[in-house]
Amino acid sequence: MVLKRADNYEFGGKQDTPLEQKAIVIGAGFGGLAVAMRLGAKGYKVLVIDKLGSLGGRGSALQQGGHRFDLGPTIVTLPNMFRSLWEACGRDFDKDVKLEALEPFYKIKFPDNSEFSATSDQDKMREQVMDFSSRDLHGYEKFMRESKTRYDIAFADEKSIGRVSMHRLWDTLKVLPLFGLLRADRSVYKMAAARVKDPRLRFALSFHPLFVGGDPFNVTSMWGLVSHIEKVYGVHCAIGGFAAIAQAMGKIIRDQGGELMLGSEVKEITYSGNKVTGVTLTNDQHLSSNLIVSNSDPWHTYNAMLGKKTKRRWSERKLASKRWSMGLYVWHFGTRQTKSLWPDVGHHTILHGPRYQKHVKDIFVNGVLPDDMSLYVHRPSVTDPTCAPKGDDTFYVLSCVPHLGHKNAVDWGREKDLYCKKMTAFLEDRLLPGFRDKVVQSHIMTPNDFGQDYLSPMGTGFSIEPRMFQSAWFRPHNISEELQGLYLVGAGTHPGPGVPGVVASAEIVAKEIPDCLVEPKRALASTKSEGGVR
Repeated sequence: MVLKRADNYEFGGKQDTPLEQKAIVIGAGFGGLAVAMRLGAKGYKVLVIDKLGSLGGRGSALQQGGHRFDLGPTIVTLPNMFRSLWEACGRDFDKDVKLEALEPFYKIKFPDNSEFSATSDQDKMREQVMDFSSRDLHGYEKFMRESKTRYDIAFADEKSIGRVSMHRLWDTLKVLPLFGLLRADRSVYKMAAARVKDPRLRFALSFHPLFVGGDPFNVTSMWGLVSHIEKVYGVHCAIGGFAAIAQAMGKIIRDQGGELMLGSEVKEITYSGNKVTGVTLTNDQHLSSNLIVSNSDPWHTYNAMLGKKTKRRWSERKLASKRWSMGLYVWHFGTRQTKSLWPDVGHHTILHGPRYQKHVKDIFVNGVLPDDMSLYVHRPSVTDPTCAPKGDDTFYVLSCVPHLGHKNAVDWGREKDLYCKKMTAFLEDRLLPGFRDKVVQSHIMTPNDFGQDYLSPMGTGFSIEPRMFQSAWFRPHNISEELQGLYLVGAGTHPGPGVPGVVASAEIVAKEIPDCLVEPKRALASTKSEGGVR
C-alpha cells in the first residue's frame, strides 16, 4: 500500500500490530528502502515515510516531455550488494531488475584531445597505459594490486570493515595498524602519483572520489578500491534507471506487509527517557514505534528531528566542524532526433578541464565558483531505450561546485542561467557540436534544490566528506548513541557515500537488530513479480 497522505492514519491499522513488531524508516532513499526490506525479512511491520512523492530519494526520476531524467546515481558498480539484499528477502534481483553491462565503462577526454577508455579488457587497459607512458605500466599494475587489497578489506565479504558496525572505538583501533600499513592516511591522488607519472593517468586513477563527494587530494586512499571494483564487477546500467530499482524495492516492502507513506515529512523523533517512542509529522500526527531508522542526513536527524535533545556526541557544533562534500550543478536535457549524431559520445564521458588540483581546491577549500569546469556527461539513451522518445536522446551533465556553507556562498538565483551558458559553450566546443539547437527539454538542479528537496545540509551532494578521520568510528554511527532504538543509514553514516556504501549501511543496521518475535512474512522467489523491470 502506498499512502499519499498521513491524515487519520494509524500505524499497524486494524491488525493492531504490537509495538515491539513495528519499525519506522524515515526516508525512502536507497538506504531507507534497503533497511526496510531487511527489517521486513526479519518479521517487522515496516512503515517508510518520505517527504517526496516518489521512491528512491536522489535515485528517483523526473518525466518531462517523454524524457526520463534520472536525478541521482547513474551506474551500478557492485551489483552483488543488491543481489545479497534481494536474497535476504527470498527474492532474485536479476528477475526484478535488468542490468546492461557497459563497454567501455566511460571515456575520459583530456584538454590535449587525448582519450582514455576504461574497460573490463585488461589488455586494452595496459595498451592505453603504454600509449600514454610506457614507463608507467609497472606502476599501473602495482596500483591495481593495491586497489584490490583495499577492496578486500572494505567490502569483499560480510565481515569486511565496510559491512560491519564501527560504532565502538575499539573496532576502529584494531584496524588502524592495517590502515597505517596501507597508508590510508595518504590521499587517493598521492596513491596514484606514487605509482604513475603521467598527469593524465594520475587523473584517470584518482578522480573517482569526486563522484561520491570527496576531494581526491584529501580523501583516504582506501577509496582507491574503485579501480578494482570496476575491473572485477564492471559498470552497469539499470534499464529504467535507479527509479526502476527503487520501484522494485518498494514492491518487495509491500509484499512483506510493509507500507510506504509518501508526501509526508517527519518533524520530530519523539522519545521518553533515553528511548525512542515514535515520530511526529509536520501535520502534528504522531506515529508510535520503539524502532526508528533514519535515512535522513545525520545533520538533519540530530539538529532538526532531535533538535531539543542534548546530544552526547553529535551536537550541532560537532557536525559543523566536519568537512563536507561539495555541491552539484546538474543539467538534464533532452534532444530531438539526435540518435545518429555524436557517434563517439557513449553512455559516460568525463570532460577533463584545464586544471585539476587547483580546480578542486577552488571548489572544496576556497568555496568559489571557477570559470573553468570539468564535466561528467551521461547519455543513457544509447543503452536504455526507455529514457527518451524514439530517435531522441536524454542527457545528464554534472559539474562539481561549492556547497552553500562557504563564506560568500554562490548566489544560484543569479548564477544558475549564467553557468548553464558557460556549460553549453564548453559542451559545444569539446563534445557535442551544435547540440544547443536540438534541446527540447531542460531541467536544472543546483545546491539550492538539493537542500530543499533532500534536506541536504548546505546543499551538499554527498553529506560528510569521506576523509581518513571522517570515516569508520569518526563518522556518524549506524547505531545512535543519542537514543536507544535509533539507527542511521545513508551517505552520511558508515561506511560512506555511493550506492554500494548506502546499501551496506542498511546491511550493517539489520545485523544489529534482532529478528522480530513473529515468523517473517517473506516474498519468496517464486512470488510473481508485478513491479519488476523487464
